[in-house]
Amino acid sequence: MPWGELTTFPSTAHHRLHIAAGQKRRHQWMKPRSPHKNFKNGHTPMNPSQSSPLTPGMGVTTGGVGDKIRGALAVGKTRWGMLALVFFATTLNYIDRAALGVMQPILAKEMSWTAMDYANINFWFQVGYAVGFILQGRLIDRIGVKRVFFFAVLLWSLATGAHGLATSAAGFMVCRFILGLTEAANYPACVKTTRLWFPAGERAVATGIFNAGTNVGAMFTPMLLPLVLQVWGWQAAFLCMAALGGIWLLFWGLKYFNPEDHPSVKQSELDYIQRESEPDQARVPFSRILRMRGTWAFALAYSITAPVFWFYLYWLPPFLNQQYSLGINVTQMGIPLIIIYLSADFGSVGGGILSSFLIGRGLDPIKARLVSMLLFACCIVGVIMAAGASNLWMAVFAISLAIGAHQAWTANIWSLVMDYTPKHMMSTVFGFGGMCAAIGGMFMTQLVGHILTVTHNNYTVLFTLIPAMYFIALIWLYLMSPRKVPTLEN
Repeated sequence: MPWGELTTFPSTAHHRLHIAAGQKRRHQWMKPRSPHKNFKNGHTPMNPSQSSPLTPGMGVTTGGVGDKIRGALAVGKTRWGMLALVFFATTLNYIDRAALGVMQPILAKEMSWTAMDYANINFWFQVGYAVGFILQGRLIDRIGVKRVFFFAVLLWSLATGAHGLATSAAGFMVCRFILGLTEAANYPACVKTTRLWFPAGERAVATGIFNAGTNVGAMFTPMLLPLVLQVWGWQAAFLCMAALGGIWLLFWGLKYFNPEDHPSVKQSELDYIQRESEPDQARVPFSRILRMRGTWAFALAYSITAPVFWFYLYWLPPFLNQQYSLGINVTQMGIPLIIIYLSADFGSVGGGILSSFLIGRGLDPIKARLVSMLLFACCIVGVIMAAGASNLWMAVFAISLAIGAHQAWTANIWSLVMDYTPKHMMSTVFGFGGMCAAIGGMFMTQLVGHILTVTHNNYTVLFTLIPAMYFIALIWLYLMSPRKVPTLEN
């Protein structure tokens, strides 16, 4: 059967009796669910078109937004706690990444870095990221998200602290390679967690929320890092970031469980999450995943657009410092970056809300994602003005709009691959796409370094290329994305 054919799970008479009985036992559903009660033992999954008295159907369009939010929260809130954990992990992930860009003027002066030295440091991060993405995505599917993510964050925190011991560009290249290798687990783990804990109608919003951690991390870095640099120096700054990772590990180890194993999840919330549930599947060979059309639809589109955010992350501080003579402090460098990444936060969450709204209005989820992505691609065109802006705040406005639209785009492309990929393949498919994106980032990093060297640090060509990348990716997605959820047998 071809990749992309829809499978439904018909309701049974037993299940209808279960719902009827549930109306009389609502008070029992409020009790914490014991860990040994497994969804697979005697419980039939709900048909996606149905809803229980306590689980509002995602296809319902009556009532206001507030009513829908209250209905979704009424079934239980445990899934939002799991989302908070991956949100903070993503925030830490981007604090560790963004710090190098903010400190680049100091480190370049102290260690005599050239533009190509800085490009090569970021290049080796992308090499590690590419290798780590495919390895850790596969490990998460095989071993489980809790254990793999725990050890990945432990190792990336140690790698972050090791930056404080580096004394040359070569030392930073080694540290960045290890950091990329371990930080690559973040997105496969976050996507897997979202896929496990949220039904399709909430995934875009949930994805936008955890992805907003990238912007929160990138926003708080220029806000707080200058204060640490002023008091303790750049070596201590890396040690402080490593310590934050240790705090997160404590919460993840104690609080995270999969839905069917969580000691506090209510039965009503479990039904709500697993209304589109899939039975356990045998492991799928990687060669088979590579033959799937949807794998390549996501991987190549993501490899074109993901490097744009890394360009912003690594090169915006040097760009603003060069163009407008900004110093490394909260008022000069910090405020423009805070505004830019705050806009990215709004885009990340807003992008998910738009596609969820379209789905609620009856549009097919995959079509809703593609329509939303077209609108966001149009919003990015204005970034061309940034390089030639004579006024700092005109440049900040153009970049803010573009980076907000980029994050909205990202929330939807991730939700798109979740829509058409079975959950037992999710981390592997996403990991492969992340590897391709990291390879694209390697190419982008070298391209930026060479263009700036040849043009004597002129950013015009780079900002002109950015909008075209989204339209190329969107055309590829439109042509290659499956239009329906695949059957579980395939």
